[in-house]
Amino acid sequence: MMFKNIYTTLKKPPLYEKSAVAFWDDQYISKQMLKAHLDPDFEGASRKLSFINQSAAWISKLLPPTDYPSLLDVGCGPGIYAERFVKAGYQVTGIDFSRRSINYAKESAANQGLDIAYNCQDYLKLDLNADFDIVTMIYCDYGALSTADRGNLLSRVYQSLRPGGRFLLDVFSMAAYDRFEEKQTWDFCLADGFWRQDAYLALSGFYRYAPNVTLEEICIVSEKELVPYYLWTTYFTAETLSKEAASAGFKVLNVFGDMAGNPGTDESQTLAILLKK
Repeated sequence: MMFKNIYTTLKKPPLYEKSAVAFWDDQYISKQMLKAHLDPDFEGASRKLSFINQSAAWISKLLPPTDYPSLLDVGCGPGIYAERFVKAGYQVTGIDFSRRSINYAKESAANQGLDIAYNCQDYLKLDLNADFDIVTMIYCDYGALSTADRGNLLSRVYQSLRPGGRFLLDVFSMAAYDRFEEKQTWDFCLADGFWRQDAYLALSGFYRYAPNVTLEEICIVSEKELVPYYLWTTYFTAETLSKEAASAGFKVLNVFGDMAGNPGTDESQTLAILLKK
């Protein structure tokens, strides 16, 4: 029976099927995610600290707070960018669906005397009753969404911006898709692993979904449970991302190689796009 359950669980799911459990808000997993976010040398959750500083400085130069004073950071996590934005002179609001990250962000801002409005909310239900000059969505969160959810998000961001407002986001490029390797792995943890505090077996599958989507499926097997998690990534070209944004009413102003404004090349693993309402 166990083998049959594992086999059924590990079968490739339909495109963009969602995890049954919101692991980013799990009491234990969210603690491990927060640690990853705050590690200055780890790029699995946030980028390295040196790039974050470079990126925040570039954004404040590209869209100076004197011209664009109010900023909404969508998927703000523990406030790593939000704190840099408010120090640069923006009026900052951050939104994230992880209670642990938002609580950490609020505490960190209070300890530093920073005036940042944080909201624990699903950004797919974004409704802050405010008009912003800038909306940012950083570290390729946009590509983790399904086609329908991306359309929903674009619509909500569009409604949240003032006329002439800017939306800046980044995604993984097709060069990153080309480097994706299909494989299956397993990892056994006795205690204090990323996914569980007690012993578990993690069975992982890395799959391509043509033409521009991948899935990392992690199945957690323990004495008590059998739980799959789905991590989707959609990859873009400048053309496909621009077309998707234009369908929501945005005008494309510029495309960059990354969130620090570097020019894109055929080898660039990301691209960033600046949109105007």
